[in-house]
Amino acid sequence: MHADLTPVIAATAQWLTRAFPASGGALAAALCEAQARQAVTVAARLRYPSAMDAALLSLAGPGGSARLDQVTGGGDEDAWRTWVDEVVASWAACLLADPHLARLAVGSLDADTPAEFRRLLAPDATDLRSAVLLRHPDLLFPVATLHHAALLARLGPDPALVA
Repeated sequence: MHADLTPVIAATAQWLTRAFPASGGALAAALCEAQARQAVTVAARLRYPSAMDAALLSLAGPGGSARLDQVTGGGDEDAWRTWVDEVVASWAACLLADPHLARLAVGSLDADTPAEFRRLLAPDATDLRSAVLLRHPDLLFPVATLHHAALLARLGPDPALVA
């Protein structure tokens, strides 16, 4: 992972877990955050695949969470929100809601093993209970649809995705 993506990954994962919080205590929150972070990491690496892309991101900035906050009806003025990347959040929402798409996305990354993204690809019952809101397709729909077509285009043509 490019170190330059770390602030975007952290802020975007935090935005997702605040917009779709864990159900349960501290363990549930940690498991929910792990799933969000894995989805955001995959999405960020797809969105910014090269060191040059990451460098341009650090110069231009990711754009912030304003539109995402409008879509979900949340938000505040915290400075960390300026590091949220709307496209990465949308793509991560797509991956969390659609296991097939998540497998396809992880498979498209170079030199990564699916074990690194186990909580995203093969969540157990505890993971699913912890992140019931974070993985609910109907709740994620407004965020996921913002950039769903761009994610499909990035992953390339796949007849299974068209159906």
